[in-house]
Amino acid sequence: INSVITVFSFYSLLLRGNLSKAVANGGMAQFQEMMRQQLESSMHTELEKLLDTTTGAEREVSKKDFEGFKNLFHRFLQVKGPSVEWIKIQRPPEDSIQPYDKIAARGLPDNVADSLNKLVVVKLNGGLGTSMGCKGPKSLISVRNENTFLDLTVQQIEHLNKTYNTDVPLVLMNSFNTDEDTKKILQKYTHHRVKIHTFNQSRYPRINKESLLPVATSLTMTGQNTEGWYPPGHGDIYASFYNSGLLDQLIAQGKEYIFVSNIDNLGATVDLHILHHLVSQPNGKRCEFVMEVTDKTRADVKGGTLIQYEGKLRLLEIAQVPKAHVDEFKSVSKFKIFNTNNLWISLAAIKRLQEQKAMDMEIIVNPKTLDGGQNVVQLETAVGAAIKCFDNALGINVPRSRFLPVKTTSDLLLVMSNLYSLEAGSLTMSPKREFPTTPHVKLGSSFTKVQEYLTRFESIPDMLELDHLTVSGDVTFGKNVSLKGTVIIIANHGDRIDIPAGSMLENKIVSGNLRILDH
Repeated sequence: INSVITVFSFYSLLLRGNLSKAVANGGMAQFQEMMRQQLESSMHTELEKLLDTTTGAEREVSKKDFEGFKNLFHRFLQVKGPSVEWIKIQRPPEDSIQPYDKIAARGLPDNVADSLNKLVVVKLNGGLGTSMGCKGPKSLISVRNENTFLDLTVQQIEHLNKTYNTDVPLVLMNSFNTDEDTKKILQKYTHHRVKIHTFNQSRYPRINKESLLPVATSLTMTGQNTEGWYPPGHGDIYASFYNSGLLDQLIAQGKEYIFVSNIDNLGATVDLHILHHLVSQPNGKRCEFVMEVTDKTRADVKGGTLIQYEGKLRLLEIAQVPKAHVDEFKSVSKFKIFNTNNLWISLAAIKRLQEQKAMDMEIIVNPKTLDGGQNVVQLETAVGAAIKCFDNALGINVPRSRFLPVKTTSDLLLVMSNLYSLEAGSLTMSPKREFPTTPHVKLGSSFTKVQEYLTRFESIPDMLELDHLTVSGDVTFGKNVSLKGTVIIIANHGDRIDIPAGSMLENKIVSGNLRILDH
């Protein structure tokens, strides 16, 4: 970061003829401080110009957003080197990460409803389905029996409310990318027993990598300006939830905790044992933040992990790790767990930290290239990084079943298959599967887009006894195919493989050209 600042500012000061003065008057440190102030001043001027391109409510919302952005930009300019010193990293103390079994062993009280009435479910709903070839919000992709991610979420909470006669609301954190489409869809849930609220995460300006100034020329979202804006990561939840007024509204209704998770994690259902653990703590020892972690496998080596750092539990993300230590970070033996992004957080604590301006999250610098080839930088934060700001924070090592994200069509194949049964919006692994691990599925580029993926399966294969599936090239599956053990299907370039209806493949490699033609 400093090299960017130095190069840019060096020239700007040179143009003003201040260089010799700056260096002579106090050396490099003062010189760099002058540069930072100059950059910050330029940024503030540009933000004011952007605000002047609109009026009324939109101006007020953007003004609030820009306050958060200015704070992030200020911290970005202060950063010197990595945000953690590797030598200071320690393993978390034994009692700071509790096994789920220990929490569940305490059982549940008779008045489960009292605990549930203190809970709000928050789903992170800012993402689009573009990586899976879909337009619009990712939460509106069908994942099982025509049900979307959002349908399943509503079904889960409605089931809780009906079973226990409670009033657990659902809150969706939308982004400017998903808000309009989501609100249209919400009308279909008006007769469901779930109150649904939404709020929008902030809209921040992308900054030119060279000048470190916004690329947008107005607050409109049309033409070239569309690419000038971004939602700043889920760490923005604290500020935007607080600014929306919804946080205060829920506290006034007697709500105490939010359960936050990604809407595409189908394993993130309300867990009554974790909730009971939170609300049954004595007042002085109230746990303000729980992060659900689970054991790492080789597929999860990039996931953030919990460490002890300067006496506090802290989330360590791969982006913060010095290059020399990346392999160590990925090792399953040293860092055995990773963050599922299922979080339980005290509403009163969020309010306190926001009002004290004490919410401190490491900045994630995300470089992007726009369609026209322009290099920009996005400044983001992650929701779990705030763990170090909360009192009595705790990790709970949960079963893998609570982490079932659908990021790709390979994940989609698993959740659509007979490996899982669906009940009241929740997916559970079929009791017919003899071992609890999920198979490793890797579908090739011909399956990336959901529409294309669906045309390649006449029906979803039986996968109850599958360990590993790799498919590459132009491959289609007929009806009622059964896959067992390790199955690898590779169609070479120009060839096509049709797996015939009713086939049973067990520990097989299929390659070459297998084309079944209609007669």
